[in-house]
Amino acid sequence: MTEKATFGAGCFWGVEAAFRKIDGVLEATSGYSGGRVKDPSYGDVCTGTTGHAEVVEVEYDPGRVSYEELLETFWNEHDPTQVNRQGPDVGTQYRSAIFFHSPEQEAAARASLEAAQARFKKPIATEITPVSEFYRAEEYHQRYFEKGLLSRFFSF
Repeated sequence: MTEKATFGAGCFWGVEAAFRKIDGVLEATSGYSGGRVKDPSYGDVCTGTTGHAEVVEVEYDPGRVSYEELLETFWNEHDPTQVNRQGPDVGTQYRSAIFFHSPEQEAAARASLEAAQARFKKPIATEITPVSEFYRAEEYHQRYFEKGLLSRFFSF
């Protein structure tokens, strides 16, 4: 039986690639969640008016990888102290967010945030909220690094 986890950690391309490397992750899909517009496009989300975050929906086998291990990857893949940005990417769509799928995930996420705070000088800005509708991003965003020019120089 598989489970799902959903994370927003800035631009979804690198986050998706990081989760794909984990043994036990069966699928990592780039998309949008946390907004109020039905079936938004990338262009819609980039306006910052839909309320969506760029996210990665992770389907995983909990017998091979724990939710806590996925949370560790989440913390390691971005700077959760930045508000509505990651590096040069600025806007609410790049916010740090954990969208939990169950009360157990919520509890684990909150405990993980508390433990992670010790690694950062600034307060963590990550929002922890119930999962909302997930919208798969356009096909050209899926496995972006594997398809793009960067894959010629780096192995993901």
